[in-house]
Amino acid sequence: RSSDLSEQVQSGVKEQGKHCQEGSGRGIYFCNFSSPLSIFPTSRGPWHRRYLQFARLPLYQSECHMSMRSGTSATLHQELEPQARAVLEELKVPFARTQIGTFFQEKPRLGNQYLEDAFLQGFLRRYLPPKVMVEVDQDLVRFGARVTEEIDTLGRECELIPPQLQQYDAWGQRVDRIITCPAWKRMKEISAEEGLIAEAYERKYSCWSRVYQVAKMYLYCPSAGFFTCPLAMTDGAAKVIETLGKSGPLEEAFNHLTSRDPKRFWTSGQWMTERKGGSDVAGGTETVARLQADGTYSLHGFKWFTSATDSDMTLTLGRVMNSEGHTVKGTKGLSLFYLEIRDENQKLNGIEVQKLKDKLGTRQVPTAELLLDGAKAHLISDKGRGVATISSMLTITRIHNTIAAVSTMRRIISLGREYASKRFVFGKLIKDYPLHMQTMARMEVQTRGAFLLLMEIARLLGLEENNMATGQDKHLLRLLTPLAKLYTGKQAMAVVSEGLECFGGQGYMEDTGLPALLRDAQVLTIWEGTTNILSLDVLRSLTKSQGEVLAVFFSTVQEKLDSASRVPDLRSSVASTRSALQKLVMFTQEATKKGPAFLELAARDFAYSLARIYIGALMLEHAVWENASLTDTYSAQRWCEQDLCPVDCAEKGGSYSTEAVLLDSSLVYDGSPLLKGKL
Repeated sequence: RSSDLSEQVQSGVKEQGKHCQEGSGRGIYFCNFSSPLSIFPTSRGPWHRRYLQFARLPLYQSECHMSMRSGTSATLHQELEPQARAVLEELKVPFARTQIGTFFQEKPRLGNQYLEDAFLQGFLRRYLPPKVMVEVDQDLVRFGARVTEEIDTLGRECELIPPQLQQYDAWGQRVDRIITCPAWKRMKEISAEEGLIAEAYERKYSCWSRVYQVAKMYLYCPSAGFFTCPLAMTDGAAKVIETLGKSGPLEEAFNHLTSRDPKRFWTSGQWMTERKGGSDVAGGTETVARLQADGTYSLHGFKWFTSATDSDMTLTLGRVMNSEGHTVKGTKGLSLFYLEIRDENQKLNGIEVQKLKDKLGTRQVPTAELLLDGAKAHLISDKGRGVATISSMLTITRIHNTIAAVSTMRRIISLGREYASKRFVFGKLIKDYPLHMQTMARMEVQTRGAFLLLMEIARLLGLEENNMATGQDKHLLRLLTPLAKLYTGKQAMAVVSEGLECFGGQGYMEDTGLPALLRDAQVLTIWEGTTNILSLDVLRSLTKSQGEVLAVFFSTVQEKLDSASRVPDLRSSVASTRSALQKLVMFTQEATKKGPAFLELAARDFAYSLARIYIGALMLEHAVWENASLTDTYSAQRWCEQDLCPVDCAEKGGSYSTEAVLLDSSLVYDGSPLLKGKL
């Protein structure tokens, strides 16, 4: 025996040798110990059951031979040895040592997201003039490749290396340095190189420039490591400055925000939220502004939630103090200020970073609590007109929120269908299971509807920015912007959650990168106004226009339905949408009689009804395009099969009655001491 054998192996050899000596027929053959299986029995017995254990012993280099006590001749031994070797080769253990098996599921491949998105290409061909389409198509093909080959990897790095806050240096000096990874900085350079903001303001393609920019952002967003957050606020700041007029420090800021030069390009923050309120800026803003001798203002306050705090500049709200130190409360007391984050010496401009927020998602984005202690700022709105001045910014940031929602839906579907062509279970690929394809088709219908709503807003914004919008266009833009933001945010959560199921357990594993899509999507229902807040904003747009906005909505939908009714395959869908529109008209008439409290209670369902009906009209309009495909028709039909007017169904069920209001509270607080007045 080799002295290297463990006592356990030696014991087993002795035991088997005993069996051989007794004529049991259980012979043992010793092979070269460089084999994965050092010792192998010729029949099933106690030794056979232990061979897997021995297979994991160290691989010895020396050979060990043992005489056969049963009297078997050396010749027989030589004849059987090749057989033993052959059996050994056949029964190699696949999970021994560093081997962990032979099957590895192939991961989904991210292809060129422009070339693989037939619906995006179809829309652009339908909407853009041929000459514009040629140039846009070439650029998006190129950019789609860059997203796959470069940007997606950078975005993943941003997720894995989140920002950190260094408040003090090694010598105790307060520095409040926000440290971001190299990939985050590279994203800023790429944004400038690709003109992701510049494209909208250069207006090379006139009113079509916004559609082009939105299409490019749509491709960029899911791979960008949420750098689209600072880009959204940068776009919004540029829009505010352009609306106010570019002069003085604002002109320089605008040039930086819209630059294609990575060395000159700036991003902007948006500091509105304070401790007392998020959407309620009128009641929650405590920041005060003191006029200085040079005409600037010194800001003092606490900003509770500031996104992309590493930006170069920001716009923020504050209350101007008069000579006696008093401020005006409410919306009328709020003014808009512009300030640069750092001074000429690159020191923070009267700003202390208190902490970075620990968020569910969007971990890539540095979001902080800030103390403003003498921050130097410029008043850029009329006094007391701050909220009105940021309305154009809210339009832009809500559109970017919609871009994020729709593009995230598209990404999970793209990965899901790729995976379905590679995942083989129960005898076939999962793409060959009709139930799975039905599920993904439903996700696709939702995504296509959301995409058309997004592009409708981009179209209307392009018209407005080029002074080509009619009064009807402006009314639609005002209504559809909050509508799209609230509805697509909800769609994204549902579609992405469903999409994770397409990957089974892998959809739940963080190192696949898939769960981040869901975590990041949750912010889309919250940032820039929750669903209920935006539903009420929709009502405000109707009230302020004295009903004109709603009248435009009804007439626009009707025109699109009249056009689609000429196509036989769409007549049933047109009839369903027209019926829903009539129900909505009747509900609105009745709701007006019952007063504002009734409509406020129905605001959420009312907004959903507006969104579903308008999307239905858009999908039917796209399906009657001369180059529309069979899937364009089918997706329009599928969209119109759902309940397009949920507010009508809820009203008939008594959801908005006085009794329902009381019972809703009772249901929510059933068993709680809060309802009984104990707390």
